[in-house]
Amino acid sequence: MSLTTVSTTIERITRGVGQLVSWLTLAMVVVMFVLVALRYFFDTGWIWLQESVTWMHAAVFLLGSAYASADEEHVRVDIFYRQMTPQQQALVNIAGTIIFLLPFTIFMIWSSWSYVELSWGIKEASQETGGIPYPWVPLLKTFIPVTALLLLLQGLALVLRSVNALREAQR
Repeated sequence: MSLTTVSTTIERITRGVGQLVSWLTLAMVVVMFVLVALRYFFDTGWIWLQESVTWMHAAVFLLGSAYASADEEHVRVDIFYRQMTPQQQALVNIAGTIIFLLPFTIFMIWSSWSYVELSWGIKEASQETGGIPYPWVPLLKTFIPVTALLLLLQGLALVLRSVNALREAQR
């Protein structure tokens, strides 16, 4: 399997997850509209529905981070980067990913694992009366190591793409 094939496969997964989770933004708008209508027209509301907006928002940010990285839409301080040649940019991408992103994602997976495992083990639910029931809280917490894994994979795709760019430049 070539570097391009592996990189493309990883980015297809990342983009698929990102596009899927992007639908939660529409769901958040609809749920907020329903909540406002319930509160102002019917003088009622549900805590679990209010909490669901927060949880959807968290899911969008967590699972959408690798998607943003795949499309180069992430936050980057590129004072020097944009003026570099494509080969220099590829070297910066490789170094930044190996030195910063990969260790961070590995640490994030390692440090969040017991947190998520405990949440599933105790069948955690919302602390609010009438809040989100089990298994929604542990499911959202599971998104933490999943996010790290997606970022790790996307980082590997960036390294492979950058190595391929360096190879192409040498031809």
